[in-house]
Formats: sequence, C-alpha cells, structure tokens
Amino acid sequence: MEYLREVVARLRAPGGCPWDQEQTPRSLCPSLIEEAYEVVDAIEHGQSGDLEEELGDLLINILMQAEIAAEHQTFTIDSIASKAAEKLVRRHPHVFGDSNVGTSNAVLIQWEEIKRSERKSKGLNQDGKESLLAGVARAFPALVRAQRIQKKAAKAGFDWEHPKDVLEKIREEIHEVEVEMNANNVGERLVEEMGDLLFAVVNLSRALSIDAESGLHAATEKFCRRFEMMERQHVEGMRDMEFSKLSFAEMNALWEKVKSLEKTP
Repeated sequence: MEYLREVVARLRAPGGCPWDQEQTPRSLCPSLIEEAYEVVDAIEHGQSGDLEEELGDLLINILMQAEIAAEHQTFTIDSIASKAAEKLVRRHPHVFGDSNVGTSNAVLIQWEEIKRSERKSKGLNQDGKESLLAGVARAFPALVRAQRIQKKAAKAGFDWEHPKDVLEKIREEIHEVEVEMNANNVGERLVEEMGDLLFAVVNLSRALSIDAESGLHAATEKFCRRFEMMERQHVEGMRDMEFSKLSFAEMNALWEKVKSLEKTP
C-alpha cells in the first residue's frame, strides 16, 4: 500500500507524468465511476483475478484524489482511513458499544438514525429540521436514487398500502404519456411524463421487494443474449442478406423463434 502511494505521489510530482499532473478531483470523476462499475462487473462474472485488478484500478483513483487533496493540505489518505474507521465504530454500537440489536433490519434502522443525527447540521428544510429524504446522493444512477428516495419516504409513512395500488398509478402515468404523444408533444412535458412513468415503475419494484437496478440490468442482459442468438440464427440460416437489412417483421420472427428455443429443454 505504501509503495502504491509513493508511485502515485511520484506521478504527480515535478518531473512526473504530465497527464497525471493535470488531473483535478472533478476531471477524475468519470474514471472513478467507470472503475467502480468495472469492479461490479468483475464480481458478477466471478473472476477473482479480474476483481483484484479492478479493485486496484479503483484504489488508484482513490489515492489520486487523496494525493491531490494532500497537495492542497485539505486531507490525506491517512485521514480518510481514520475517519472511515471512526464512522464504522460509531455506526456499529451493537458491536463496539452497548446497543443491542438482533436482526439485519434493526441494524439498518439504527444505521439510518445515527446517520440522521450526524447530518443534523446539513440538508435542513425551511423549518430548520433535517429532511427525511436527505443523504441520497444526486450522482447515483437514476434508478438507484429513485428507489432509495422512495424507501426513505416509505419509512416516513408516505407509501402505497398495496402494490396493486401502484399498478393503478402506472396505468395513469401511461395514459398521460399517451396524451402527450397524441398531441405530438416532444418537449419537456413529454419528458416529464415519461419520468413520472419510470418513477412509478420503480415504486412498484420497491413495493414488490425487487431491486429496480438489478431487475433492469437482468432484462438488458436477456435482451442482449436473445439479440445475439437472433444474429446467430440468421447466419446459420445461410442467408445472404445482412442482418441489419432485414425488415422488422423478419427480425421479430427471429426474436419469437429465439424465445421458443430458450423455453426448449
């Protein structure tokens, strides 16, 4: 770890790498997000060697941020680690203190209560009190942020009584999208209605205890798998026409064939 810190510091120092020297906390944001996603991808594929490498790339990004901060004398990698350790101890009083919680759900409730007390000077509403929705980063993927915001609202008691009630909301939002489409509106109003529809669908996922991000990811993977099978079916059919030149009806016929093949043992 110390060797890696020295390498990063050398890259940033005079005589180091021009590209690394030009970087700022903001310019490194895309790389930080990209590396985090690649870590998740390595975990999902179950490749320990890839995971080790991707975690290293993510660690490089963290150390770069810390090195830049140290140059401006704001914080260091040591202060980051120290604060992180203190936070873990503070938020686990059932391990390091006298609190007594016996279930994972109770631990999460306690965690949120501690977080709210820690943020009492931040995210204040007009009444001078902390918003119950505070603490969800705007930089989260939209599906993740929507579901976390909805979960916080539900904990405050603002929630549908039954999942089927959310279905009615989804039908209402679909109708509103149709109204905008029939009026040939393609501006902000249609974007707003589509957003409301997506938000309602996320709400149904949450009500059914389904992670919306994971659900959409699985659906996208299934689509990719079936599309690639369509391409293979087309090639195996020894057709001269390029796949992209097929009509939608021809592609859809391949799609239905692929779906039936998936159901065949």
